[in-house]
Amino acid sequence: MKVRSTAKRASSAKSSTTAASTPPARKNKKKSGSASAKYPDIRRDLERQRTAILEEVEEVLTNRPDLEAFPDVSDQASAEVDQNFSMRIRDRERKLLKKIEEALDRMSGGTYGICERCDGDIPYKRLKARPVTTLCIECKTLQEQEERANR
Repeated sequence: MKVRSTAKRASSAKSSTTAASTPPARKNKKKSGSASAKYPDIRRDLERQRTAILEEVEEVLTNRPDLEAFPDVSDQASAEVDQNFSMRIRDRERKLLKKIEEALDRMSGGTYGICERCDGDIPYKRLKARPVTTLCIECKTLQEQEERANR
């Protein structure tokens, strides 16, 4: 038993010295049915989230407050900061909506849950926590390390 654990440690130490840009080796598993049939709860969550965002956008567009002209410069600046903050939030929601649509398209296409970088399966727990993800945790970690190195 001790020999096996030593061999495993040596193997893992050897693999950790591999180049950071190389994605982890994974076996390409065959797709078993449609991804939407495989992840019905995640599809439902994504559709609910999409609906909530679209309803909020509709609410904002129908009840759009005009920027008032305040007599005090400080009040005017504060109102503009609030408006800019709201615009940044809407921009983030727009980007999230696009990612949700792409995830639903991947489900329909049968590629949902497959890492774009290494073609391995993305674990269910990761998909449940971050349903719009396109990378497994190992590839996402590598991507973040590369981004930090390029700064």
